[in-house]
Amino acid sequence: MITCPVEVVIPEECRTLDQNEEWIEIVIDGKAEKIRLHDYGRFYEIPGFYDQFYRNLQCRSPQVVCETLKRQMAKCGQDGNALRVLDFGAGNGQVGERLRQELGCETLVGLDIIPEAREAALRDRPAVYDNYYVMDLADPSAHARETLGGSHFNALVTVAALGFGDIGTRAFVNAYNLVADRAWVAFNIKECFLSDSDNSGFSDIIDQLIAQGFELLESRRYCHRLSLAGEQLHYRVIVGRKNGNIRGEQ
Repeated sequence: MITCPVEVVIPEECRTLDQNEEWIEIVIDGKAEKIRLHDYGRFYEIPGFYDQFYRNLQCRSPQVVCETLKRQMAKCGQDGNALRVLDFGAGNGQVGERLRQELGCETLVGLDIIPEAREAALRDRPAVYDNYYVMDLADPSAHARETLGGSHFNALVTVAALGFGDIGTRAFVNAYNLVADRAWVAFNIKECFLSDSDNSGFSDIIDQLIAQGFELLESRRYCHRLSLAGEQLHYRVIVGRKNGNIRGEQ
């Protein structure tokens, strides 16, 4: 575990903010800096800080998603040694590390849109990924599609990355369509993005997944992490198997 010499200050006004607006002050070597909790690039630049901060907020999603995938695979009589996984929105490798621990994996490829994520993963967890790419799957190049297609993925995992301006629907659909039929799919998403009032597009996408043949094996509510005010933030973990690409423009 990397120790991180960062002092964190949570101003009182920040305890009433919505999740996508949360911010903190950090102090390093006497210098104060304001950062948003969704400014992942800055978090990743400081060795150990992302892990330490979200551990203090009792973030459980990497564990919950990976253990749920493992349990559903076991019910189908499968283990993880033959998995060729695309870890989409891989960040600094927390999820990849958990996948290695829980499932082994034949191949594990990380992908994120920001270079700081790749740099942090290779710095902090150099043995986790077989490859790690920085790409925007909302508009992938032909070269990107060819590169990723060559891995013949049979599993897609994405944790704490959907919505909030991180991974949008188009990128998610393109990632989903990259993996093989009967691939395992495991992800989590905040409950508000599944409601009738959702305007992110994810509620419609999940409906399309199921309508177009996605085999839903488990959908369960759980506490993703605590807010800065100490309140539980609830997400839903979803695990199933792909049966055909998502059709239509997103």
